[in-house]
Amino acid sequence: MTRLGESVARASTLLSADLSADSTVEELLKETGARRYLDLTDLPAKEQAALIAARTVEVLPGVDQLAERIEERKAAGKGLHIKLGIDPTATDVHLGHAVPLIILSRFQRLGHDVTLIIGDFTAKIGDPSGRSTERPPLTDEDIAKNLATYRDQVRPFFDFEKVSFRQNSEWLAPYTFPELLSLLSKVPASQLLQRDDFRTRLADGSGLTMTEMLYPIAQGLDSVALACDVELGGADQLLNLQMGRKLMELKGQQPQLVVTMPLIEGTDGTGAKMSKSKGNYVGLNAPAEDVFGKIMSVPDRLMEPYLKAWTEWTDEEIAQVLARIEAKSLHPMDLKKILAGEVVTALYGIEAAMAARAGFVAQFSKKSFADVSTLPSVDLAEHGTETVATVLTKVLEFTASASAARRLAKQNALRLVIEAESGQETVVLAEAEAIRPLAEVLAEKLAATPGTPYLKAGRKLAQIQGA
Repeated sequence: MTRLGESVARASTLLSADLSADSTVEELLKETGARRYLDLTDLPAKEQAALIAARTVEVLPGVDQLAERIEERKAAGKGLHIKLGIDPTATDVHLGHAVPLIILSRFQRLGHDVTLIIGDFTAKIGDPSGRSTERPPLTDEDIAKNLATYRDQVRPFFDFEKVSFRQNSEWLAPYTFPELLSLLSKVPASQLLQRDDFRTRLADGSGLTMTEMLYPIAQGLDSVALACDVELGGADQLLNLQMGRKLMELKGQQPQLVVTMPLIEGTDGTGAKMSKSKGNYVGLNAPAEDVFGKIMSVPDRLMEPYLKAWTEWTDEEIAQVLARIEAKSLHPMDLKKILAGEVVTALYGIEAAMAARAGFVAQFSKKSFADVSTLPSVDLAEHGTETVATVLTKVLEFTASASAARRLAKQNALRLVIEAESGQETVVLAEAEAIRPLAEVLAEKLAATPGTPYLKAGRKLAQIQGA
C-alpha cells in the first residue's frame, strides 16, 4: 500500500465516527493536514496523473498523455518540468489564489520540478483574461511592492525552497522586433480573436489594444524559453496556455501539456468569482478566527468545491461525508466546521484551528454574547455620528462597501441584537436605517427595548460600547 493509501485508510475510520466531537475532528485534521507534506513519489504514473486530474477542470491533450509524459521523464531519470506564471497585480492574496499552489505542491511531492515565473514584463502589459475593459499596466514600483508580501502569504500551501524563480523580462525584454514579426507571421489573427472576452468587447464597441492582443504571445514565449512539460493556469487562461503549445510547436519543441484549474466561487454564494473587489473572499493573512467564521458563513452547496480546492481529501472521502449528510447521519454544520478547520490548520496550525472552532461554538451556541471574550467592538462615543453602513465598512470591516451593507439590510441580514436580563431581542434594520447615524438608530431601538446592544451583519457580530 502506498503512503497515501495508508493515510486514506486511517482517515476512513475517522470519517465514519462522530464528526461533531472535538477529539475526532482534531485527529482527522492532524491526519489530513499531514498529507500536505506527504511524499507521493511511490505512486505509479497513472495514479499520479489521476491525482492531478481529480482537482482540475481540464488536462490537455488528456490524462493518458500526462501519465505517458510522467513515465517518459521517469525513464530518463527526471521529473516533469512544471510552470506557473504569476503576474504580481495585488499585495493581498486570498484563498482563490491558493488553488494553483496546492496543485503545484502535489506536483512537487510527486517528484516533479516547478518553476514560478514572475511576470514582471507581462504585468506591464496587463493580462486581459476575463476582463470587460483594459487592465491597467503596472510599474516597476507596483511589481516590487506586490511581490514583497506574496511569498509569505501563500507559503502555508507551497514549499518555496524547492522551486526555481524566473522573471520573464529575462527573455522578453531582449526580444527584437524582427523576431516578433517573424513569429507573428505564423500565428493566425483569428486564433487570437477566438477569445470570448475579446469578441464581447469588440461587439460592445469597447477598446482593445494591440498590447492585449499580444499578451498570449508573450505568455507563450515563457513556455518556449523554459521548454516546459506542463503549464498550470485558471480555466479562464485556456487560450493563453494553448498559445504556449502552438509556439512550442513552431519552435520545434515538444508541446507542453495544459492543466486548467477551477475559478473559485466567492463566499457570498452569488456565483461570482472570489474577488477582493466584491468582498467575497477569505484573505490568507486574516486572523484565524476570521478565516474560520468566513468559511462558516458560506452556503452549504459550496462545501464540496471548497473541500476539493483547499484540502488534501480524496474524491472518495468527500463522497463519504456527503453521503452521510444525505443520510442525515452528519449535520452540514459539522462538516463546515471541519472544512473551516482544514483551512485554518493549513494557515496557522492545528492548535489555532481548534481554538477558532471553540471560539465559533462559544459565540453562536451561548445564550449570552457577554460570555464571548473575543468579539470585535465599536465605540459609540467615537463612531456614533457615522452611518451604520460606514461603521460596518470602515470601522469593523464587516462589509466591503456601503452598498454591500445596504444589500445585507435588503436581505434582512442587518440586525441589532439587544441583550437584557429577560433574554435576547433581535431587531431587523431596514435599508434606510443603514444610512443613518449609528447613535440615532441605537437610541430609537434601545428606547423600545433597553439592554446591551450588538450589531450583527450576516454571521458577523460586534459589541457596541458606550451605549
